[in-house]
Amino acid sequence: MARGQYAVASVRQLAAVVDEVAPGDRAAWDGRRPVPGAGGVIQVSAERGRQLWMVVGMFGRAVEREEMPDRARRTAAQLFTRPSLRAFWGLAEAGELRHLEKDVGKPLPVATLRIVRDCLGILAGLVVPEKAVWLPVVEQPELKATVPARDRAALYRGLADMASAGPLERDGIGMSGAERARLLAMVGIVLDSGCRSGELAALRLADVVSGERAVGVRRRPQKAPPGRVEEIAALAEVHPSAVVAIRTGHVHQRSEAVRQRVLAAIRELEPLPEVEWYPLRDGTRVALRRWLEVREQVVEALPLEGGRSALWVTLRASKAGPPGITLQAGSVRKTYAKGVTALNFVMAGRYGWSPLPTTMEQLRRAVEAEPLSVDAVREFVEV
Repeated sequence: MARGQYAVASVRQLAAVVDEVAPGDRAAWDGRRPVPGAGGVIQVSAERGRQLWMVVGMFGRAVEREEMPDRARRTAAQLFTRPSLRAFWGLAEAGELRHLEKDVGKPLPVATLRIVRDCLGILAGLVVPEKAVWLPVVEQPELKATVPARDRAALYRGLADMASAGPLERDGIGMSGAERARLLAMVGIVLDSGCRSGELAALRLADVVSGERAVGVRRRPQKAPPGRVEEIAALAEVHPSAVVAIRTGHVHQRSEAVRQRVLAAIRELEPLPEVEWYPLRDGTRVALRRWLEVREQVVEALPLEGGRSALWVTLRASKAGPPGITLQAGSVRKTYAKGVTALNFVMAGRYGWSPLPTTMEQLRRAVEAEPLSVDAVREFVEV
């Protein structure tokens, strides 16, 4: 992570703090300073580190603006006074602190504002840990509509037939048989497990039970299900918002007594299983079986030894390498969006077909999948 030099003292001090928790020197990454979190302290992820440096850059541009108080240039602590934060937030909302000059003045989307707000909370906890600071309220973005149950049922009825049919094409737009096999297997697993794109991308061949009867999904701890938050809140006798605040590192928003009660409740609860297993329905099993046949043909032709354990692989040569290498999370999302766009066009007008959403999140949120019980896992996985 290349970091610029900052002319203003307060921003230099802030950058020095961030360099401790997200060091630019990759050799020092494993020894990075932890930050307050759900377990007392946690180490920030590479993605969060990039976001923290983004906010440092925004402060670097903000202190040059007349809207910011003069004292905001003196020390990093002065950046987290109410006047400084209010001025900073006003500039950020209006898009005045964007990095690229051509984008300056374009208001930041809600999702980005939420990231900036979360980073401000983390930075405040590092720079002024004993001080309660003002933080902006960011509206919850309106969620896009999910797929109705009736449409999901229609999709399942046609999933097996579509998975085993030949390439689809209409008016010059179509999908190869291999592309459709991969897409339909992805859709089926999302519908049966409710997994996120990152969790879908992380699947390996070993996560699929023999006979394609079930799939094991490794849930990301920071994305624990809402029910877990309610469970912790009930045990700690606090409001769920307190649990969320402490789990995401915003410990300065709650008293030390509340923090300790929440942490004690987290320790008392049995940990969630590392892998949750979900049974696959017939349509998904057919689609997945077809994809595994296609995948084997592609991977066998791969001249490299690496990447052979991933469930999802590329079908065409790209900058990343030849066909058959592991499909990363970002590529999974792009593959889904591109494939569903083509599939919706090709399938338009067919009986029982309703257009699928082009973002995987809309499809995932429609799912209420229950993982297998411990006894059922033994039957599915260990037999």
